Amino acid sequence: MADLAAPERNADHTAPRASRARRAASAALAGFAALVIAAPAAVAEGSVNLYSSRHYDTDERLYSDFEEQTGIAINRIEAGADELIERMKAEGANSPADVFLTTDAGRMWRAEEAGLLAPVDSAALKARIPAYLRHPDDLWFSFSQRARIIFYNKETVTEPPRTYAELADPKYKGMICTRSSSNIYMLSLMASRIAHEGETAAQDWAQGLWDNRARDPQGGDTDQLRGIVSGECAIAVANTYYFARGIRTDVDGLSASIDGIGWVFPDQSGAGAHMNVSAGALLASAPNPENAVKFLEYLASDSAQKYFSAGNDEYPAAPGVGLADSVAQLGLFRQDDLNLAELGRNQAKAQLIYDMIGYE
Repeated sequence: MADLAAPERNADHTAPRASRARRAASAALAGFAALVIAAPAAVAEGSVNLYSSRHYDTDERLYSDFEEQTGIAINRIEAGADELIERMKAEGANSPADVFLTTDAGRMWRAEEAGLLAPVDSAALKARIPAYLRHPDDLWFSFSQRARIIFYNKETVTEPPRTYAELADPKYKGMICTRSSSNIYMLSLMASRIAHEGETAAQDWAQGLWDNRARDPQGGDTDQLRGIVSGECAIAVANTYYFARGIRTDVDGLSASIDGIGWVFPDQSGAGAHMNVSAGALLASAPNPENAVKFLEYLASDSAQKYFSAGNDEYPAAPGVGLADSVAQLGLFRQDDLNLAELGRNQAKAQLIYDMIGYE
């Protein structure tokens, strides 16, 4: 498997001036690789060019298995989702990217809004991935899931919140830790509240959650869980795979005390637990579209779906696939089946609500 070093795939110096200018602008973007991809590397038969914002070492097995099964080489660039989206926009029709792989449907919405995605007509993907876990027009497909749930200190919290709405209850004042409101997971959670309850109720909820903070938002999901261990937070909101990872591996500041943390899958009598996903899409300018679709179909296969769980403590997107023990220990639950495209559509409203109340 090769790393895809740079955006350009057309080294023809006779290209129109505007095309050369777009490539020059792309090369100038801060933090981007500077090497040039010659045309054969990007369009060569038997390759697929992957832009991914997933940064998990365990995904190496996913890629190597695909290469072994198909003989198709994966050329890969990894960076932040927003950085990759800006890069593809700058590259335009000259982008070598075939597949965009990222976490959270809200980021896929950003790519959709930029006009970067193309629909995929695949019977295999439609059969494997439930409708609510894919775009209504098949612009992207989810391949793994994480539930965003409530964690709490079992020693100090005897009656934890059972719903997302209860996180705003004044009885939990000074107890709750969350990530920043600009974090994509927090935006998607708010977007789901808007979809289910309306904007007014969502704003009231955000105000109550902010008023109940134990500290100003800081760090990632693992830091919220560590806050429970340290006693700084009595309750935290986090994705399940951060906690399951602490069960399966030795996570500093978490695993040694993980038995003291309880969890609640919220809204089990209502809409169900809010889900985040990893999703993949075919790029509209893909030079290798057939290989790209093969890669997306592979990600929905039993072998890949099992590895999402075993390798990264996630829930498979395809029904009926077995769970890793670290994930299975969390128990059965009802998940929200809101079509995740709604999260992207409500993203701007979500950020506006957070900003209106001063949620940092």
